[in-house]
Parts: sequence; C-alpha cells; structure tokens
Amino acid sequence: MTAKKITTRDELETAFYIRKEVFVSEQGVSLADEFDQYDQLNNGCDHILVYYNGEPVGTGRVRVVEGVGKLERICILKEYRKYGLGKVIIEALERIVGESGVSSVKLHGQVQAQGFYTKLGYDASSAVFLEDGIPHILMVKEFVHS
Repeated sequence: MTAKKITTRDELETAFYIRKEVFVSEQGVSLADEFDQYDQLNNGCDHILVYYNGEPVGTGRVRVVEGVGKLERICILKEYRKYGLGKVIIEALERIVGESGVSSVKLHGQVQAQGFYTKLGYDASSAVFLEDGIPHILMVKEFVHS
C-alpha cells in the first residue's frame, strides 16, 4: 500500500477512471458534476493515486481554499475497500497540506463515511447537506505542530 503524488497525464487519467467507476457508475453522480477545472496537472490542486499490490485502486485530491486544505474526490474501487486504503489516502493528502504550511483541513464527507473520518481525527462541523444527491457533512481537522 503506497500513495504517490500524480505527476503525469497517464496517472491523472488513471485517477479519472477510478473516480468514474466509483462516483459515476456506482453512486450515480453525473459525469458533468464529477469533473471540474481542478482536474488538471499543476492547477493549484494536487492529485494522488494509492496502490495495492502495485495496482492503482484509489485516488483523492487536495487544494488550499482560503487558507484551509480541502480534501476532495476521495475514493477506492469497491473490491479494495477492506484493506485500510482510505486511511492511506487521507494521510497522504494531509502530508501534502502540511508541507504547504497549512494547519487545518476540511472535507465534505459522505454521511455513511462519517465514522471513518471521525476515527482519523475529523469533527463534524455542519448539518447534513446534499451534494450530487448524496447526503454529506462538513468535517474539519486541525493539525498539531510540534
């Protein structure tokens, strides 16, 4: 299990494939809503791939919005969700944020994953809201710098 920052167009296309499988095919998000202006290399947004046994099976991205790291598009192919890869994705994205000097992160977590984010130190910070027809909640985390 390793995470790698995406640096090539081919890696980015692999991340797009994973996102299409999870968000569009599995969860019914429209293709038009899934992709946006941040889905490019070197555009103020860092993307990662997570590998299991050498195969890319998960992805996520992070960007800094108003001084806060915003974790987005976090997903893992269905058959690989039992291996702890979600934690690998979150930790890799948090590392990227930390390297930029930002001390807090937020994400719009699907309500069904709220317990997962809570275990990783995130606190609920909003009422439930719909995003692409799926119930979400704003989750936040402050970093402790030593």
